[in-house]
Amino acid sequence: MAMRKWNDLSPGTRKLIIGAAAAEGALKMAALIDLKRRPSSQIRGPKWIWVPVVGLVNAAGGAPLAYFFFGRRKQPQDQSN
Repeated sequence: MAMRKWNDLSPGTRKLIIGAAAAEGALKMAALIDLKRRPSSQIRGPKWIWVPVVGLVNAAGGAPLAYFFFGRRKQPQDQSN
């Protein structure tokens, strides 16, 4: 099968690829900013492992989403009402 070039793609496909890349970039940035600001005690596992996983693993947003869903500890609710 011949490799398709960017110019061979339809405009809709190009927009879809650009949108997906932008969404993944935004997720990665949000996860890395959260990692920087969040204390280590509120993260499951060492920060130094999460940073390269979130930054380098290219899995359609899977690594940043895994951090947001599984990597952060739940903060205790304030019961002072």
